[in-house]
Amino acid sequence: MEHLSHFFLNFVDQFGYAGLFVVMVLANLGIPVGAELVMPAAGALVATGHLSSLWLAAGIATVGELVGGSALYALGYYGGRPFVARYGKYLKLDAGKLDRFDAFYERYGNVIVLICRFVPFVRGIAGLPAGVSRMPKRWFLLYTAIGSAVFCVGLAYLGSLFARHIDTIMLQIHTYVRVAVAVVLVAIVAAIALQLFRPRPVS
Repeated sequence: MEHLSHFFLNFVDQFGYAGLFVVMVLANLGIPVGAELVMPAAGALVATGHLSSLWLAAGIATVGELVGGSALYALGYYGGRPFVARYGKYLKLDAGKLDRFDAFYERYGNVIVLICRFVPFVRGIAGLPAGVSRMPKRWFLLYTAIGSAVFCVGLAYLGSLFARHIDTIMLQIHTYVRVAVAVVLVAIVAAIALQLFRPRPVS
């Protein structure tokens, strides 16, 4: 995955805003682009003059996320569970994970999409289960736009602020990703354990 991330970083460096847009679309179609590494790099490119504007870079990246996420949402919305059963393995999504998303959706509502925008790996496939669950389109688009804007602006600004130390920043983000994934896995295991061992009401 690390080599793949470097490829996409070079792609953005070579093709500028168009490359950034394409990369962020792909990142939200389940392809392991490493958006949490691409955005700080885009900010560093702004600071070094390779890109002209931080806000333009963040805006284009946000639109790219919306386009990719909406495409995956549409596949889930119109393809439903049969689509996940047939193609979900390519996105590491199966019926069990879909059921857990449905449970979280039922419990926390539409805001779960906003939360997913800040969870590494999950953010790249969140549109598919949201579509399968028939989440209202307006709420999906609204929460995806808000979460993506915060994500893109925040990481791009961080990259521009510490452009001279971008390698150190990338290392820290790699650590953050590992920790975040571990936390998510522990949370899922804990939620399953609570469901399994919760005392059932006596009828």
